Order: sequence, then C-alpha cells, then structure tokens
Amino acid sequence: MNSFGRLSTGLFAAASVLAASTPGFAAAQTPAAPAVSDRITNPVAEFAGIDKITGRIITFDVYIDETVQFGALQVTPRVCYSRPETEQPKTDSFVEVDEITLDRKIRRIFTGWMFAESPGLNAVEHAVYDVWLKGCKQKSDVPPPTAAKADTGKPKTNTAKPKPPAEAAPEPSDAAPAPDGADTTDTN
Repeated sequence: MNSFGRLSTGLFAAASVLAASTPGFAAAQTPAAPAVSDRITNPVAEFAGIDKITGRIITFDVYIDETVQFGALQVTPRVCYSRPETEQPKTDSFVEVDEITLDRKIRRIFTGWMFAESPGLNAVEHAVYDVWLKGCKQKSDVPPPTAAKADTGKPKTNTAKPKPPAEAAPEPSDAAPAPDGADTTDTN
C-alpha cells in the first residue's frame, strides 16, 4: 500500500470515529432550549378604535365570538391568545370586521390576525374608523354575553305600567257595603 492509501485509510477511520462521536458531543455542547410554555386562550379581546372625524380614541372589550359595533364597523374576535407574564409578550387575535354601508348592507372589510405588539401591522384602516388590538384579557368590566342574554330572557317584574284611575277600579269587598259612618273594622 502506498502512502496515499494509508493516509486515506487513516482519514477514513478518523472520520468514522468523529462521525460516531459527533451526536453525543453536539448534544452535550448544545444548551437546552428554553421551555416554551403554551399560549393562553383568553375569553376577551381588548381593542382600541379611533373616530377620525371627532378624533376620539375609544377602548372597548369584546368577548370571543361576539360582535360589537364601533361606528359603522362590526368587530368580531374569534380567538385571542397571549403568553404568560414571565415570557416576552406575544398577543394575537383572529378578527373579522364588517362595515355597514350607507345602503344598510354588511360588507366584510377585514379577516385576519391582529398583533398587539405591532398594532400597525394588521390594523383595520377605514375611511372614518381605525381599529387595532390592544391585548387579551381573562376578565372584563363588561358583563359576559351569556349574562346579558339571561337578563333579556327573564320576565320583567319592575316594568313601569300606568295605573288605572281610582274611580275606574273599585276595591273588591267580601261583605256588603257598610252604611255611611259605620265602623268597618273587624273586632274578632
């Protein structure tokens, strides 16, 4: 065997040893990746909107799968995800936005993901109204939609009804009317 043959055999043997030991070495040298926690599913999405005519910025909460009207826009979040407070914030929501046109038709103007950390990335830009995601919440000061629906389903007991005039509704009586000036109290 010539020197080239011995050299190539030696290199081949060294390469084999190196290839066999590389996975163990790489595993020992690679730092463990930080554990990525699961995203948090939230029941409430918090939005901000601007009315460009008045210049007012309004913050409003919307429960998942419920629709809230902001001006001529109807905002419906489908999901709202966030990360634990110990991690870098990543808050996103899948949102559908419809516009009520002047002829009372509903037209979808946005369907997609909004990101709270990048509000300008996928904000809804309308001629009069802009809407963007501010964050996701576990609770809201706004009552949940199930409570609002339950309230409308209950019979209303404190509704104001006009009372009939006193002359029109005589008082019911079990006994015959007492003569004028007689005492009608029961003495039993």
